[in-house]
Amino acid sequence: MHNDIIVIIRSAEENPRSRANLIVRNLDDQIVQALKERAVRHKRSAEAEHRAILKQVLLKPRHKIFAQVLAAMPYVGRDEDFERVDDKNEAPRVLD
Repeated sequence: MHNDIIVIIRSAEENPRSRANLIVRNLDDQIVQALKERAVRHKRSAEAEHRAILKQVLLKPRHKIFAQVLAAMPYVGRDEDFERVDDKNEAPRVLD
C-alpha cells in the first residue's frame, strides 16, 4: 500500500503572500513511517519534518572546489619559514 503526501507546487506569482504547496504521491509505507518517526525524534509534525529535510538537502552549501579552499587559507608566513632543515643525524629507531 502506498501513502500520499500532497505536494502542489504553486508559483508565487499567483499570490505573492502565499507559500507554495507540495504534493508527493505514491510513497512507500516505509518512507512515510520513517518520516513520522524522524518527526517524533525532532519533536515536530511530519509536515514540518518534510520541510526541514527539503531545506537541508536542497539549500545546503555546495562543496567548494580546490581553488576556493586554497584561496580561503590564511597567510601564515613566507615559503622560507617552512623550509626543511636537512638533519644529518638519523633519528633513533624506536620500532626495531
